[in-house]
Formats: sequence, C-alpha cells, structure tokens
Amino acid sequence: MAHTITGRESVFGGRTGAFDITAAAPAYQAYQILRLAFTAAPVLAGLDKFFHLLVNWDMYLAPAVARMLPIGAHQFMLAVGVIEIIAGLLVAIRPKIGAYVVAAWLLGIICNLLLAGAYYDIALRDFGLMLGAVALGRLATEYNK
Repeated sequence: MAHTITGRESVFGGRTGAFDITAAAPAYQAYQILRLAFTAAPVLAGLDKFFHLLVNWDMYLAPAVARMLPIGAHQFMLAVGVIEIIAGLLVAIRPKIGAYVVAAWLLGIICNLLLAGAYYDIALRDFGLMLGAVALGRLATEYNK
C-alpha cells in the first residue's frame, strides 16, 4: 500500500512536528551544489591570482585589452582577483544577486578570451559555467527567500 509523506509523520508511522521536506528535493539539492560551487570557485580563482599556484593568469588577458589598460596586466589581474573573491562571497550571502554577477563576470571572461583569439576551449567551458550561474540565479528565486 502506497503512503505519501505529508511532512508530519515519522518513518515509523508516528506523528511528529512539521519538517521541511524540501531539503530532500532534487532541485533544492542542485541549488545547494551550485551555490557551493559558485561560492568556492570564484574565491579560489581570485585567491590564486595572487599566488599563481594553478596557472599564470596573466597569460589569459587579451593583448588588445592589456593595451587599453591604464595599469599593467599583472596589476589588473590582481584587481580581477579581488573582484572574483567579492563575487564568490556575494553568491554565499545573496545568491539571487551574486549568481547573476558571476554570470556577467563569466561573460566578460568569455569576451576577453575570444578577443585573444585563443583559448576557445576555456571560453566554451566558461560558457557552460555561465549557464550554471544563471541556473543558480533562477533556483535562488525559489529557495532563497
């Protein structure tokens, strides 16, 4: 005999206090995974702009963009790191806003990579990440009230 959990029953059939069954929903779990990922990834990438443990980030700056800057490419990338850290923290605190900030930031990165005329694989990956950030923003309207 099938039984639907209403939110006020225990597994053993007894009545309990109300609980939020939302935590078990796949969409909520996806929201939590995306929120964690889009908090951690920008913060870690931003920190690495200062330490270069993962890669020398300066090489990804399009020469056309570097020529337009009033500061050196490395100083610009340090500023990029600070902005990425702030964007990641914004996702943690205000995901409805932070997700779209990260999506816009990724779009800027994609444009930079296309201007560089190289790193098309990374641009494609960042496009997928941008879509994930938009998905997080949409899910946040439901789960972050």
